[in-house]
Amino acid sequence: MQSSPPSRREGFAALRDALRDRLRSVLSRHGRKLWWLHSFYALALGVSVVLFAQKGLAHARWLAISIVLAWLLVIALFRIFGSGATQESFEAPASRIAPPTTSTSPGAQLRFLVMTYVLKNLYQGMLFFLLPFYWKSSTFGTLNMSFVALLGLCALAATLDVVFDELIMRRRLLASLFHGFTLFATMTLLVPAVFTETRTLHALVAAAAVTVLAFWTLHVSPRAFLRNRNLALLVGTVIAGMALAWFGRALVPPVPMYVAHAAVGPMILADGRLQMEVSTLHTSAIRQLVAVTDVVVPAGVGDELHHVWRREGEPVHRNAAPQRVKGPSGTLRLQSMIGGERLPKDLAGAWSVDVVTRDGQLVGRLAFLVIE
Repeated sequence: MQSSPPSRREGFAALRDALRDRLRSVLSRHGRKLWWLHSFYALALGVSVVLFAQKGLAHARWLAISIVLAWLLVIALFRIFGSGATQESFEAPASRIAPPTTSTSPGAQLRFLVMTYVLKNLYQGMLFFLLPFYWKSSTFGTLNMSFVALLGLCALAATLDVVFDELIMRRRLLASLFHGFTLFATMTLLVPAVFTETRTLHALVAAAAVTVLAFWTLHVSPRAFLRNRNLALLVGTVIAGMALAWFGRALVPPVPMYVAHAAVGPMILADGRLQMEVSTLHTSAIRQLVAVTDVVVPAGVGDELHHVWRREGEPVHRNAAPQRVKGPSGTLRLQSMIGGERLPKDLAGAWSVDVVTRDGQLVGRLAFLVIE
């Protein structure tokens, strides 16, 4: 008996199976190369975000806010729906960061991969957006440069699929630390961007409080805080986080402020500019020294800024209220002078003028040399 020809549906099924097998074969042979190719694409996309952020805080603040809100929404979905078929109870969702195992359903694995991919792209956008602001606010060779270096490493890690998917997202502690550091850096910039005229230290402390709260909401159900013991633990850790930010403020650049130009010279003109800008001068030419610094304040002047004159790293004079003179638009021009009895007997050495907030955060540094 002659068999009937295959139906159109069976033909489509055969074609689908063939394409699927072909795709699996390509992925098995070139999957690692495609992984790295996507990483290079993500890095290029991050560079474009950096270039966009160069337009300034006023142009990009709403982009940053939308990124944070979208990211928090994804975290909420991740927490509610879980990452695998074997969901934990709502009372203890801490382990939901862990990826589903091979025993879980394909749908659960797909949900986890989608969540990871979306999170990764949001991380990339936030971190590369933050980098230029922190870079400009940091001072090379000081403690706050370490914060920028860590931010750069996190941005790079977010573009490397092998690192992010296989290392960070598979270890709950690493994922939580990555989560917290990114949120802290983002909120430190967003608070003064939204609430202008805010002291940078207040923004830093507020960012620390939000970061600790976000950490707890990721790992613990809101119901758990109905217990007095858990609520006391939450309040205690928030206070500890705020105190850590307060005492560790020297490690964090005072975003979004930065020094656009700084110079020192022996005399000033009537309009507040220096008659000449010097980087090296002889002791015989010194009767007085004048420092002029232009500080860009895109979020307004919420801080009192001081000049601290140093010789060989030791404070020589602290000008608690440097004169403010008219400068370029969007900047605060500070001017201070040292001379007479305030000058040390031994003038030769490496000098610097630090621009600091009243809370001790370093905004920028001007270095010059005095020779004999």
